[in-house]
Amino acid sequence: MAWPVNIGTAASLSGISPKMLRHYESLGLLGAVARTDSNYRQYSLADVHSLRFIRRARDMGFGLDAITELVGLWHNRRRSSASVQRIAQKHLDELGQRIAALQAMQRTLGELVCHCPGDDRPDCPILDDLAAP
Repeated sequence: MAWPVNIGTAASLSGISPKMLRHYESLGLLGAVARTDSNYRQYSLADVHSLRFIRRARDMGFGLDAITELVGLWHNRRRSSASVQRIAQKHLDELGQRIAALQAMQRTLGELVCHCPGDDRPDCPILDDLAAP
C-alpha cells in the first residue's frame, strides 16, 4: 500500500467511519494530519495506528476523556504505567457499577415477567410497577 492514504482508506483500515475519524481529529486525538495542496487529508501509517488504538479503546468502553489521556500516555515514552493503570482501574470500577445496575434491572424485570399472567385480562404487574411513584 502506498502511504499516505486518503480518509476513506484510513477509515477502512482503522475500522472507524470517516465521520468519526473527522470527529476524533477535531477533538485533537490525532496530531496534525497532513493535507494536499487541494486540502485533502492524507493519513500516515502512524495515523492509522493511532486510529486503531482509539477504536480499540472505544470498543472497551472508555470515554473520550479517558481516551485522550490514554493516547497522550501512549505517545509519551516517559509515562509511568501507574498512570495508565489508574485510568483503567477507574473504568473497570465504573463497568462493575454499570454491570451491577444492569443485573438488578434484569432481576426486577425477571420477577415482574414471572408474576404477569400474560393472558387476556388487563391486570399486569409490569405496568403497575412501571406506573408506581
